Amino acid sequence: MVKNQQIAVIGGGLMGHGIALTFARAGHYVTITDPVADVLASVPQRVSDSLRLLGASDPDVAKALKRIELCNGIASAVQNASFVFEAAPEKLALKQSIFAEVEAHAPATAILASNTSVIPITQIMGALTTRHRALGTHWWNPPHMIPLVEVIKTEWTDGDLADTMVDLLADAGKTPVLVEKDVPGFIGNRLQHALWREAISLVENGVCTAQAVDDVVKASFGRRMAVLGPLENADLVGLELTQDIHRQVLFDLDTSDAPSPLLQRMLDDGRSGMAAGAGLRDWNSDDLDKTKARIARHLNDLDAILTHRETT
Repeated sequence: MVKNQQIAVIGGGLMGHGIALTFARAGHYVTITDPVADVLASVPQRVSDSLRLLGASDPDVAKALKRIELCNGIASAVQNASFVFEAAPEKLALKQSIFAEVEAHAPATAILASNTSVIPITQIMGALTTRHRALGTHWWNPPHMIPLVEVIKTEWTDGDLADTMVDLLADAGKTPVLVEKDVPGFIGNRLQHALWREAISLVENGVCTAQAVDDVVKASFGRRMAVLGPLENADLVGLELTQDIHRQVLFDLDTSDAPSPLLQRMLDDGRSGMAAGAGLRDWNSDDLDKTKARIARHLNDLDAILTHRETT
């Protein structure tokens, strides 16, 4: 993969600044814009803070910051870009309007990517006249720490351009996975929220507390999932045993096609989550910051362990 390519990032928030620093560290030149002036102005400081959490030295931080340019609008950000990554809020109309402007100003050869968690890429890109170069790249939060990026093709996406995107991401140290069919939630969120649905159902039906669910996951299969995927596990224990277990449990799992009523009751009671001090569990005022720090430490430690194993 050629270094010093120009990468444009539309959106300077949590996702956008993480995408920008990832490519800056990988040796590319990054332009970034955000409609909120304060958010855009804060990008260098947040990039610096995030890099230091990753253990980057002062010279490495300074080198990355030199590769990031703040731009006052989409047109100036994308005018020379080889790749454009949109990282705007999860609002379909907003993303559609952004890509209409991007298509008008980006080079005809630029590959256009939307970072979205669940909105079908087909809906975002359907009105473009150059849909062959449009795809999805679902980065996971925090994007500079989680390796996975799902690369989502639509029915119009040029396969060679999707492969080019995969190569770019892999060269930047990410783990890109091709999603061949544009379905809601792609791969990761479909798996994650299938688990969440059952977890919430267990609490709603009085089987256990929310903390019990979290303790079970963290103290059992959650510990091995970083090195053993679910289908690897199925093959490891054997498909006959997997089939036997499914015969005994699948019929009793939650199959609702709507959010649990428990969530709305929690919201009605003001229990909206950790930042509010209560959600499915009760929280202290400093738990939000402690949890974010704990996740950052864990991801750094896990990355160091896995990198060591790969090099020995």
